[in-house]
Amino acid sequence: MGKIQKSMMRVPEVILVFWIIKTLSTTVGETGADFLASNLGLGMSIVSLLICGAMAVLLYFQFIHFKRYIPVNYWTLVVLMSVLGTLVTDILVDNMGVGLMPLSIVFTLMMIGAFYLWYRKEGTLSIHSIDSGSREAYYWLVILLAFALGTSVGDLIAEYFSLGYGSALMIFSGLIGAICVAYYGFKINAVLAFWLAYILTRPLGASLGDFLIQDGNGGLGIDIVTVNLAFVAAIVIGVSYLVLQEKANEKVSAEFATRSKNPV
Repeated sequence: MGKIQKSMMRVPEVILVFWIIKTLSTTVGETGADFLASNLGLGMSIVSLLICGAMAVLLYFQFIHFKRYIPVNYWTLVVLMSVLGTLVTDILVDNMGVGLMPLSIVFTLMMIGAFYLWYRKEGTLSIHSIDSGSREAYYWLVILLAFALGTSVGDLIAEYFSLGYGSALMIFSGLIGAICVAYYGFKINAVLAFWLAYILTRPLGASLGDFLIQDGNGGLGIDIVTVNLAFVAAIVIGVSYLVLQEKANEKVSAEFATRSKNPV
């Protein structure tokens, strides 16, 4: 498959800033869901409906109007899906009594099924190939499942197995580190390495969020408002950097095109 033009891509370039904002977003998904549902007293069902409504609007603009990567729209969707993934898991576990172990297994099977359908239809799972509406639809489905799965797995390690949030944070950090070593040191498949790391950043962020705000089970008990404000501010800074970078790249491309049409 030939290299796709950057202007046609519907997802961001995978660079260091991508991973930083992704991890921050997963943490906000955990702490933000708790703040909206519990601290503000809105309840998980109401917050879920509000989040779904906001996501529907953003997805409408993404698929109907933008049809390309827009940093603010993309990362807002990621944060909202992160919150929704947390709420879906919490509703199933806390309100409906579903166990963390079977829920993690079901979400894993659903994700494998989504990957299978995506690959069967498109012939690739590479993030660098997402240049059409159908591929982007599979992408967002997998992202939502990854957030829900990550929440359940993070809680499974920290709470069900009683290892504590700090231990869970170290476990998932170690697994991501192992993937980096496998990719850079042993050259494992880039697509496999990306998706393994992407999926694991969710329980990493969830464990980090719980580690910061929870009082018991090894948590630090930091004020949830403080944590949310700090992480949202960091996300805004990161996304602002990407917006400025994209504008600079567009300016350079425009100048290059102008010089090509009017050579000296």
